[in-house]
Amino acid sequence: MIKKLYLYHILTKEKELIINKMKPLKPSMRENKRYLLIRGENLRENIEKAILEFIGILGMSKTGLFWVKEGNDWAVIAINREAVNNVRASFSVYKERIEVIRVSGTIKGLKIKNKPRI
Repeated sequence: MIKKLYLYHILTKEKELIINKMKPLKPSMRENKRYLLIRGENLRENIEKAILEFIGILGMSKTGLFWVKEGNDWAVIAINREAVNNVRASFSVYKERIEVIRVSGTIKGLKIKNKPRI
């Protein structure tokens, strides 16, 4: 009797897990990200301030800003594809110098290619 109850309990728990599991999003429904390689000073503070001043809190939430990598004077951020132009405009208007070196759809594509030898 105890074994039957224990087995029944395990089976019902498995069913609950299957029922509560969410389906993954289709690739067409996911947010498309763009990665920006940025150069400047004190980037962690300046990037957030620049976006907030130019496009506001609602615009900041629409960008979906995500920090990927960070160095002394450079950073790689990920933003929503539709917000690239607004983010670039906010960097150009901001009082501190924030320079966008490269924009890419993948992190691997951000690598600066070697100049040809002459």
